[in-house]
Amino acid sequence: MKRSIPLLLAAFLLSTLLSVPVQAAEESGPGRDSAYYPISVEEYTYGDFDELRIQKVYQLSLDDDPSLIPTEDFERNGRLYYLLDMTRKDEVGVDTKPHVQTVTMPSDTNNMEKILQTLDAEIETVTEDGYTGKLHLDHTTVKVTTDGYATKTGTVSATRTYPNLSDADLSLVPKTISDGGRSLTLADVQWSNSTQESGEGVVTRYTATARYTGSTSSKYATGYTVTADYSGEVSKTGCNVVTYTAVFGSTDAPKDSGAQDGEPVDISGIGRPLMIGGVVLALVLGGVFVFKKIRGRR
Repeated sequence: MKRSIPLLLAAFLLSTLLSVPVQAAEESGPGRDSAYYPISVEEYTYGDFDELRIQKVYQLSLDDDPSLIPTEDFERNGRLYYLLDMTRKDEVGVDTKPHVQTVTMPSDTNNMEKILQTLDAEIETVTEDGYTGKLHLDHTTVKVTTDGYATKTGTVSATRTYPNLSDADLSLVPKTISDGGRSLTLADVQWSNSTQESGEGVVTRYTATARYTGSTSSKYATGYTVTADYSGEVSKTGCNVVTYTAVFGSTDAPKDSGAQDGEPVDISGIGRPLMIGGVVLALVLGGVFVFKKIRGRR
């Protein structure tokens, strides 16, 4: 039982030391995952030797962290690409959106033809949030509403003539008449007379000129309100976009003699653990040998 203790200890130390470099290698691999993706990627040649380069363009807001833009080396089509330059440019962004504005104005008429002549074909506007632009009249949205009504009263009159009356007697004159659908009342009478000869002698005849009056009332609109919609696009400028351009140069990717099917094999993380493991194993075996010698002497 005592002989197995050094062997168990050796196995434990060996497995522990081998796992440490592997974990470290995993943590030191490619950079952090980035939430940013390029809006454009362009591959082109540069210089007299037609060096292949790749340009990646990112657009971020002012609140975004540019350190999350991936800048690590990468392989593509047998070439190793590495970061050459990163530039920043503050863009003057223009935000455009549709806008409808309702215009209200008073009018003394409800005649649509006259109203359309008074409306502007286009107007300039500034919204509460700072957008500006020109809006155009939408003729199909023009509406007219009546503000209210009032009653107007008046007096009308008419004249009637009644000739050849036997006497200047008001009872011979009608007290009311109908004129234009309205009932009028006798207001006054003017008399005139003339003489005529007949078999009975000279006869006097009277003519009554009667004036009739009455009252009338009618409703009328006190005013009108016109509403019309103007529509179009409004825009606002502001520096709220930052453009980053990452330029990657390239060189031939290194070839590994142990690679198969043209794929390179990375063994950088294996040599160190094997070396440490070999040293530890040698030390443990040496300890076992010494332990046996000491025990044999006893």
